[in-house]
Amino acid sequence: MFEPSRLGAWGDLPFFTETLPSIEAALAGQQFLPPAHQVFAALERVQPEDCRVVILGQDPYPTPGHAHGLAFSAEDSTAPFPKSLLNIFKEMESDLGERPAYPDLHHWAEQGVLLLNTSLTVRPHEAGSHSRLGWSRLTRQVVARLDATPRAWLLWGKHAQGFAQDLAAHHLKIETAHPSPLSAYRGFFGSRPFSTVNQWLMDQGQEPITWVGA
Repeated sequence: MFEPSRLGAWGDLPFFTETLPSIEAALAGQQFLPPAHQVFAALERVQPEDCRVVILGQDPYPTPGHAHGLAFSAEDSTAPFPKSLLNIFKEMESDLGERPAYPDLHHWAEQGVLLLNTSLTVRPHEAGSHSRLGWSRLTRQVVARLDATPRAWLLWGKHAQGFAQDLAAHHLKIETAHPSPLSAYRGFFGSRPFSTVNQWLMDQGQEPITWVGA
């Protein structure tokens, strides 16, 4: 069903032999988002050694045609923008003075930003519907794999924070409210995550992320 052959170094995580077969069996004959060939897009785009920043989401957008495998990102044709993404862009404009014109965040991934949802599939129009399928085991294994080397983590909301609560002290961890309309005003707005991450990366001797533009 899925195509985990393009995972590179991620492919040796125990999840792919121990858990993925049961998820595939549970989804057989079912409709789900994103399309099967995009389910592992986040891991395919950013290998462990290339990962500099991690942003954890919850599950893909449940509106058909929106999700394409990267957390918070959406297909270029998506209009209006998903509300959480719109709030992310609002904070970016406040923080950096500009924002992307399109909802596709592949240019972040190309710079080493891992945009990983903690559930990689969802039933159409049913947010959270696959949260108990076993995808969380993959998330925890990815987090564990990335813990040894200092990285920047954007942990928006208690859900993401729960998956990364045991990270080593050498990481930059920015923990705020989730950017959804229900919680963005409780600490996400005004948190300046993008400039903070870039300053930390430069302090580490790395290039900053170009958050706006391809």
